[in-house]
Amino acid sequence: MTAYQSTRKTRGASSTVTQIGILSDTHLSSPSPWFISQVGQAFSDCSTILHAGDLTDISILEVFRDKEVHAVHGNMCERSSFQALPGNKIIEIEGFTIGLCHGAGARHNIEERMWDLFPTVDCIVYGHTHFAVNHKLANTLFINPGSFAATGRYGAPGTYAILHVSDEGLRASLHQLGETGP
Repeated sequence: MTAYQSTRKTRGASSTVTQIGILSDTHLSSPSPWFISQVGQAFSDCSTILHAGDLTDISILEVFRDKEVHAVHGNMCERSSFQALPGNKIIEIEGFTIGLCHGAGARHNIEERMWDLFPTVDCIVYGHTHFAVNHKLANTLFINPGSFAATGRYGAPGTYAILHVSDEGLRASLHQLGETGP
């Protein structure tokens, strides 16, 4: 799948790459064996997880207890998720700012609304549309990991994203899950 890079800022002389796992729209009420297995395969090399909402139940995040987790609620979340998670947030990782929000409303102009919400960040991560996106607009990297739970259009497989943070900047890649959801 596609990979795009944002190079607005660069860091020091380190050659390490930090990998951040990104998922959205899991739509699960508890961590199923399928979900646990797929998360283990998809995010084993990631130190941080970003969940862009519609996890449904907050217990989904327990699967990531050995990682740093940032999550927001979405429009389909249960009450516990709405109460425990913000609707949007800005995260700083290794000198880069990332806006995280589920999104709402029509797909055709969701990125305009995300841009209005986070006008100065290096990267915007959102969900809601179940449509995986990875592109750069001006100097901002836009990432929508699609639906992890394979609830995309026409039976499409589940998708997720990996954000790579390095001296060169931010680069993202989109991936499909190996097997279909529950």
